[in-house]
Amino acid sequence: MAFEPPQRLVRALGESDDWLGQLPKIAQEAVDRHGLDVERVMAPGGRSSLIVLVRRPDDTAAALKLAPPLASPALERAALAHWDGWGAVRLLAAGQDALLLERLHPEMSLRSLPEAKALLEAAGTVRKLWIEPPVEHGFETVAERTARQADAMRGVADPAAAALVSAALEAREELTAFSPELLLLHGNFRQGKVLAGDRAPWLAVGPEPLVGERAYDLARLVRDRVEDLIAASAGAAAARRRVNKLADSLEVDRERLRGWTLFRAVESGTRAVAAGRRQEGEVALEFAGWL
Repeated sequence: MAFEPPQRLVRALGESDDWLGQLPKIAQEAVDRHGLDVERVMAPGGRSSLIVLVRRPDDTAAALKLAPPLASPALERAALAHWDGWGAVRLLAAGQDALLLERLHPEMSLRSLPEAKALLEAAGTVRKLWIEPPVEHGFETVAERTARQADAMRGVADPAAAALVSAALEAREELTAFSPELLLLHGNFRQGKVLAGDRAPWLAVGPEPLVGERAYDLARLVRDRVEDLIAASAGAAAARRRVNKLADSLEVDRERLRGWTLFRAVESGTRAVAAGRRQEGEVALEFAGWL
Protein backbone atom coordinates (compact mmCIF):
# COMPACT_ATOMS: atom_id res chain seq x y z
CA MET A 1 0.00 0.00 0.00
CA ALA A 2 1.19 3.54 -0.77
CA PHE A 3 1.36 5.58 2.44
CA GLU A 4 0.40 8.94 0.96
CA PRO A 5 0.45 11.67 3.64
CA PRO A 6 -2.74 13.77 3.88
CA GLN A 7 -2.46 17.31 2.56
CA ARG A 8 -2.94 18.81 6.03
CA LEU A 9 0.26 17.12 7.13
CA VAL A 10 2.11 18.14 3.97
CA ARG A 11 1.06 21.77 4.38
CA ALA A 12 2.07 21.80 8.03
CA LEU A 13 5.52 20.28 7.48
CA GLY A 14 6.27 21.60 3.99
CA GLU A 15 6.65 19.49 0.86
CA SER A 16 10.44 19.53 1.13
CA ASP A 17 10.50 18.08 4.66
CA ASP A 18 13.03 15.23 4.83
CA TRP A 19 10.86 13.12 7.12
CA LEU A 20 7.94 13.32 4.68
CA GLY A 21 10.19 12.01 1.95
CA GLN A 22 11.10 9.02 4.12
CA LEU A 23 7.56 8.45 5.37
CA PRO A 24 6.51 5.63 2.98
CA LYS A 25 9.61 3.64 3.93
CA ILE A 26 9.18 4.35 7.66
CA ALA A 27 5.52 3.31 7.53
CA GLN A 28 6.22 0.09 5.63
CA GLU A 29 8.99 -0.89 8.03
CA ALA A 30 6.65 -0.34 11.01
CA VAL A 31 3.90 -2.39 9.36
CA ASP A 32 6.32 -5.24 8.62
CA ARG A 33 7.88 -5.12 12.08
CA HIS A 34 4.54 -5.59 13.83
CA GLY A 35 3.00 -7.91 11.22
CA LEU A 36 0.12 -5.54 10.54
CA ASP A 37 -2.59 -5.61 7.89
CA VAL A 38 -3.29 -2.10 6.66
CA GLU A 39 -6.86 -0.91 6.27
CA ARG A 40 -6.46 2.77 5.36
CA VAL A 41 -4.71 6.04 6.11
CA MET A 42 -6.79 8.43 8.17
CA ALA A 43 -7.80 11.51 6.19
CA PRO A 44 -7.87 14.46 6.50
CA GLY A 45 -5.64 13.46 9.42
CA GLY A 46 -3.66 15.79 11.64
CA ARG A 47 -1.01 18.43 11.15
CA SER A 48 1.74 16.61 13.02
CA SER A 49 1.41 12.88 12.33
CA LEU A 50 0.18 10.15 10.00
CA ILE A 51 -2.42 7.75 11.40
CA VAL A 52 -2.91 4.38 9.72
CA LEU A 53 -5.78 2.10 10.71
CA VAL A 54 -4.46 -1.45 10.92
CA ARG A 55 -5.17 -4.93 12.24
CA ARG A 56 -2.72 -6.93 14.34
CA PRO A 57 -1.81 -10.56 13.67
CA ASP A 58 -4.59 -11.69 16.06
CA ASP A 59 -7.05 -9.57 14.00
CA THR A 60 -7.59 -6.96 16.72
CA ALA A 61 -8.00 -3.41 15.45
CA ALA A 62 -5.26 -0.89 16.18
CA ALA A 63 -3.91 2.44 14.96
CA LEU A 64 -0.34 3.09 13.84
CA LYS A 65 0.86 6.63 14.50
CA LEU A 66 3.94 7.97 12.73
CA ALA A 67 5.30 11.35 13.77
CA PRO A 68 8.39 13.35 12.79
CA PRO A 69 11.19 13.93 15.30
CA LEU A 70 10.06 17.54 15.86
CA ALA A 71 6.82 16.18 17.36
CA SER A 72 8.86 14.37 20.05
CA PRO A 73 7.27 10.92 19.65
CA ALA A 74 9.61 9.53 22.32
CA LEU A 75 8.04 11.83 24.93
CA GLU A 76 4.52 10.87 23.83
CA ARG A 77 5.55 7.22 24.10
CA ALA A 78 6.87 7.77 27.62
CA ALA A 79 3.71 9.53 28.78
CA LEU A 80 1.37 6.92 27.29
CA ALA A 81 3.43 4.12 28.83
CA HIS A 82 3.22 5.81 32.23
CA TRP A 83 -0.55 6.35 32.02
CA ASP A 84 -0.90 2.74 30.81
CA GLY A 85 -4.40 3.32 29.50
CA TRP A 86 -5.64 5.30 32.53
CA GLY A 87 -7.58 8.15 30.92
CA ALA A 88 -5.56 7.89 27.71
CA VAL A 89 -5.25 5.68 24.67
CA ARG A 90 -3.27 2.53 25.44
CA LEU A 91 0.19 2.08 23.94
CA LEU A 92 0.46 -1.44 22.48
CA ALA A 93 3.98 -1.29 21.04
CA ALA A 94 6.47 1.30 19.91
CA GLY A 95 9.49 1.83 17.72
CA GLN A 96 11.71 4.83 17.11
CA ASP A 97 9.33 6.48 14.66
CA ALA A 98 6.01 4.73 15.28
CA LEU A 99 3.49 4.16 18.04
CA LEU A 100 1.06 1.26 17.84
CA LEU A 101 -2.07 2.29 19.72
CA GLU A 102 -5.39 0.76 20.62
CA ARG A 103 -8.08 1.65 18.09
CA LEU A 104 -10.50 4.33 19.22
CA HIS A 105 -13.34 5.95 17.28
CA PRO A 106 -11.70 8.96 15.56
CA GLU A 107 -15.00 10.10 14.10
CA MET A 108 -16.41 10.73 17.60
CA SER A 109 -14.65 13.23 19.85
CA LEU A 110 -16.07 15.26 22.72
CA ARG A 111 -16.81 18.00 20.19
CA SER A 112 -19.70 15.84 18.98
CA LEU A 113 -21.47 16.35 22.33
CA PRO A 114 -23.46 19.37 23.53
CA GLU A 115 -21.11 21.87 25.17
CA ALA A 116 -22.14 21.33 28.79
CA LYS A 117 -21.86 17.54 28.49
CA ALA A 118 -18.54 17.82 26.61
CA LEU A 119 -16.99 19.98 29.32
CA LEU A 120 -18.19 17.60 32.03
CA GLU A 121 -16.68 14.58 30.27
CA ALA A 122 -13.49 16.50 29.49
CA ALA A 123 -13.05 17.39 33.15
CA GLY A 124 -13.50 13.77 34.18
CA THR A 125 -10.95 12.61 31.61
CA VAL A 126 -8.21 15.14 32.25
CA ARG A 127 -8.45 14.57 36.00
CA LYS A 128 -7.22 10.99 35.44
CA LEU A 129 -4.12 12.15 33.57
CA TRP A 130 -2.80 14.32 36.39
CA ILE A 131 -0.54 11.86 38.17
CA GLU A 132 3.00 11.88 39.50
CA PRO A 133 5.52 11.62 36.65
CA PRO A 134 8.10 8.82 36.54
CA VAL A 135 10.99 9.31 38.95
CA GLU A 136 13.45 9.74 36.10
CA HIS A 137 11.81 11.41 33.11
CA GLY A 138 12.75 13.61 30.19
CA PHE A 139 9.69 15.86 30.23
CA GLU A 140 10.26 19.60 30.25
CA THR A 141 8.52 21.77 32.81
CA VAL A 142 5.79 24.32 32.19
CA ALA A 143 8.33 27.04 33.01
CA GLU A 144 10.77 25.73 30.39
CA ARG A 145 8.20 25.37 27.61
CA THR A 146 6.62 28.75 28.22
CA ALA A 147 10.02 30.44 28.43
CA ARG A 148 10.65 29.55 24.78
CA GLN A 149 7.18 30.72 23.85
CA ALA A 150 7.65 33.96 25.76
CA ASP A 151 10.85 34.68 23.83
CA ALA A 152 8.95 34.35 20.55
CA MET A 153 6.13 36.56 21.84
CA ARG A 154 8.56 39.35 22.70
CA GLY A 155 9.38 39.56 19.01
CA VAL A 156 5.78 40.25 17.97
CA ALA A 157 5.73 43.52 16.07
CA ASP A 158 1.95 43.98 15.78
CA PRO A 159 1.10 47.12 17.80
CA ALA A 160 -2.53 46.01 18.09
CA ALA A 161 -1.44 42.99 20.10
CA ALA A 162 1.18 44.77 22.21
CA ALA A 163 -0.99 45.30 25.29
CA LEU A 164 -2.18 41.68 25.32
CA VAL A 165 1.34 40.35 24.82
CA SER A 166 2.57 42.49 27.71
CA ALA A 167 -0.24 41.28 29.98
CA ALA A 168 0.37 37.65 29.02
CA LEU A 169 4.10 37.88 29.67
CA GLU A 170 3.49 39.53 33.04
CA ALA A 171 1.01 36.79 33.97
CA ARG A 172 3.56 34.11 33.04
CA GLU A 173 6.25 35.71 35.19
CA GLU A 174 3.95 35.69 38.21
CA LEU A 175 2.75 32.13 37.61
CA THR A 176 6.19 30.58 37.09
CA ALA A 177 7.64 32.27 40.16
CA PHE A 178 5.93 29.49 42.12
CA SER A 179 4.38 26.21 40.97
CA PRO A 180 2.01 24.55 43.45
CA GLU A 181 2.55 21.07 41.96
CA LEU A 182 4.59 19.07 39.46
CA LEU A 183 2.26 16.55 37.86
CA LEU A 184 2.36 14.85 34.47
CA LEU A 185 0.25 16.95 32.09
CA HIS A 186 -1.24 16.25 28.67
CA GLY A 187 0.05 19.55 27.33
CA ASN A 188 -2.52 20.05 24.56
CA PHE A 189 -5.76 18.93 26.19
CA ARG A 190 -8.97 19.97 24.48
CA GLN A 191 -12.25 18.39 23.41
CA GLY A 192 -10.91 17.28 20.03
CA LYS A 193 -8.16 15.32 21.79
CA VAL A 194 -10.65 13.08 23.61
CA LEU A 195 -12.08 10.22 21.52
CA ALA A 196 -14.71 7.58 22.16
CA GLY A 197 -13.37 4.13 22.97
CA ASP A 198 -14.55 0.60 23.63
CA ARG A 199 -12.51 -0.02 26.79
CA ALA A 200 -13.66 3.29 28.29
CA PRO A 201 -16.22 5.84 27.08
CA TRP A 202 -13.63 8.59 26.51
CA LEU A 203 -9.84 8.50 26.22
CA ALA A 204 -7.29 11.23 25.57
CA VAL A 205 -4.95 11.13 22.57
CA GLY A 206 -2.13 13.22 21.15
CA PRO A 207 -0.36 14.43 24.29
CA GLU A 208 2.48 16.94 24.19
CA PRO A 209 3.54 15.95 27.70
CA LEU A 210 5.29 18.10 30.27
CA VAL A 211 5.25 18.47 34.04
CA GLY A 212 3.72 21.26 36.05
CA GLU A 213 0.48 22.51 37.50
CA ARG A 214 -3.04 21.48 36.52
CA ALA A 215 -4.09 25.06 35.76
CA TYR A 216 -1.74 25.14 32.77
CA ASP A 217 -3.24 21.94 31.33
CA LEU A 218 -6.79 23.14 31.87
CA ALA A 219 -6.17 26.50 30.17
CA ARG A 220 -6.43 25.18 26.61
CA LEU A 221 -9.78 23.54 27.37
CA VAL A 222 -11.19 26.90 28.47
CA ARG A 223 -10.76 28.18 24.91
CA ASP A 224 -12.62 25.28 23.25
CA ARG A 225 -15.42 26.20 20.84
CA VAL A 226 -14.20 29.78 20.97
CA GLU A 227 -16.06 30.55 17.74
CA ASP A 228 -19.35 29.92 19.56
CA LEU A 229 -18.31 32.30 22.32
CA ILE A 230 -17.31 34.96 19.80
CA ALA A 231 -20.69 34.67 18.09
CA ALA A 232 -22.63 34.96 21.35
CA SER A 233 -23.85 38.36 22.50
CA ALA A 234 -22.48 37.73 26.00
CA GLY A 235 -19.34 35.87 24.94
CA ALA A 236 -17.01 37.72 27.31
CA ALA A 237 -19.15 36.94 30.35
CA ALA A 238 -19.54 33.33 29.21
CA ALA A 239 -15.76 32.96 28.89
CA ARG A 240 -15.18 34.23 32.42
CA ARG A 241 -17.90 31.94 33.77
CA ARG A 242 -16.25 28.99 32.03
CA VAL A 243 -12.93 29.77 33.74
CA ASN A 244 -14.61 29.82 37.13
CA LYS A 245 -16.73 26.74 36.50
CA LEU A 246 -13.82 24.59 35.31
CA ALA A 247 -11.56 25.85 38.10
CA ASP A 248 -14.14 25.06 40.76
CA SER A 249 -15.08 21.64 39.34
CA LEU A 250 -11.44 20.51 39.34
CA GLU A 251 -10.34 22.36 42.49
CA VAL A 252 -7.92 24.61 40.61
CA ASP A 253 -7.22 28.19 41.67
CA ARG A 254 -9.38 30.54 39.59
CA GLU A 255 -6.77 33.24 39.16
CA ARG A 256 -4.03 30.82 38.16
CA LEU A 257 -6.34 29.29 35.57
CA ARG A 258 -7.29 32.74 34.28
CA GLY A 259 -3.62 33.70 34.02
CA TRP A 260 -2.59 30.58 32.13
CA THR A 261 -5.64 30.87 29.88
CA LEU A 262 -4.59 34.41 29.01
CA PHE A 263 -1.00 33.41 28.30
CA ARG A 264 -1.91 30.39 26.19
CA ALA A 265 -4.53 32.29 24.18
CA VAL A 266 -2.14 35.15 23.39
CA GLU A 267 0.71 32.76 22.57
CA SER A 268 -1.54 30.74 20.25
CA GLY A 269 -2.97 33.86 18.64
CA THR A 270 0.35 35.55 17.93
CA ARG A 271 1.84 32.31 16.61
CA ALA A 272 -1.12 31.79 14.27
CA VAL A 273 -0.87 35.34 12.92
CA ALA A 274 2.87 34.94 12.36
CA ALA A 275 2.20 31.71 10.43
CA GLY A 276 -0.29 33.46 8.15
CA ARG A 277 -3.43 32.09 9.84
CA ARG A 278 -4.68 35.57 10.64
CA GLN A 279 -8.35 34.78 11.22
CA GLU A 280 -7.51 31.97 13.65
CA GLY A 281 -5.05 34.21 15.45
CA GLU A 282 -7.42 37.15 15.74
CA VAL A 283 -10.12 34.94 17.25
CA ALA A 284 -7.70 33.71 19.94
CA LEU A 285 -6.57 37.26 20.66
CA GLU A 286 -10.15 38.53 20.91
CA PHE A 287 -10.86 35.77 23.41
CA ALA A 288 -7.76 36.74 25.40
CA GLY A 289 -9.01 40.30 25.58
CA TRP A 290 -12.09 39.15 27.46
CA LEU A 291 -10.09 37.69 30.33
